[in-house]
Amino acid sequence: MRLTAQGLKCVRGGRDIFSGLDFAVPAGQALAVTGINGAGKSSLLRLMAGLLPAAGGAITLEGGEAELTLAEQAHYLGHRDALKPSLTVLENLDFWREFLGGEAIDGPASLKTVGLGHAVHLPAAFLSAGQRRRLSIARLIAVNRPVWLLDEPTSALDSSGQTMVAALMSAHLRSGGIILAATHGPLGVPAQELRIGGDA
Repeated sequence: MRLTAQGLKCVRGGRDIFSGLDFAVPAGQALAVTGINGAGKSSLLRLMAGLLPAAGGAITLEGGEAELTLAEQAHYLGHRDALKPSLTVLENLDFWREFLGGEAIDGPASLKTVGLGHAVHLPAAFLSAGQRRRLSIARLIAVNRPVWLLDEPTSALDSSGQTMVAALMSAHLRSGGIILAATHGPLGVPAQELRIGGDA
């Protein structure tokens, strides 16, 4: 499997965010996307996830499921932790497991892995920022998808949470997965670096 971008261009609000972006990430490897605030790191991930249209260039996932789009084969973890406050931790995860479809893994086991085994029946409204992030991360392992698109994956996490994320990323790469992550600091796993310049 190989994720490639050729001549990728992103325009938002009538402004060029980036253009002529090329990269290739083979199976078992990670790409750390770096750059100043506003350079387009989040926009790149959203574009890869199918949430923004590309203004130019091409994205291909070689070796994936031919009948599925990249977005259907990727997990997107954005800045905001998408959850429903009135649902319990497990109900939130079950919602995402059903919505995302595909090969699902046991929900309670996924929550235990991210350190939320004790909070399975707690309404999500009572979670701290770090716990909300852990719940979002549980989606990565609750449904098996080969490509992870991660925007500041360790945001709001304490040191144990950061160690947990690094371990999950390492396991994903060992299984032949691909990671594309926007980050301002060390990713926690060996990675190529793609620096996006500019002040857009």
